[in-house]
Amino acid sequence: MTITIEELFDTGLERYKAGESPETLIPVFKEVCDRSPKASSAWVCLAWLYLLDNKGNLAYKAANKAVKINPQDPQARINLALAMLETGQKGLREHIDFAQQLIFVNKEWEEEVKNSIEDGLTKKPDWQSLAKVKKWLFES
Repeated sequence: MTITIEELFDTGLERYKAGESPETLIPVFKEVCDRSPKASSAWVCLAWLYLLDNKGNLAYKAANKAVKINPQDPQARINLALAMLETGQKGLREHIDFAQQLIFVNKEWEEEVKNSIEDGLTKKPDWQSLAKVKKWLFES
C-alpha cells in the first residue's frame, strides 16, 4: 500500500514537531514536492528545512516555488526573504512588506508567523537572518 501525499506530509510535520532533524526530514518533504509539485505548503516546509540546515541556495529555489504557487502565503514570502538574506541577494524588502500586509489583515496568520519565528529561533538560536526578519516584521 502506497502512502498518500497527505499522509507523508502529515507524518513529516509530526516528526518535525517531535524534534527530528531537518537533515532527516528534507528527503521526506522533497518526495512530497516531487509527487505533488503544486502543493505550496510542501515547498514552504522544504524551504524552511533547508534554511534550518544552512542550505540557502536550495532554500531560495524551494521558497521561490512556494511564492509562485501561492503569492498570498506570508510564510512563503518570509522564507524567500530569509533565503535571499542568507545568499546575499537584493530585493527582499518587497517580500517582507507583502508578508507584513498579509499578517496585518489576518491575525491567525500573524500568530502562525510568530510561532514559526519562535520555533526557528529555538531550533537555531544564533539565526541572525531570522532575528532581522522578526524585527522588520514586528518592530518597524
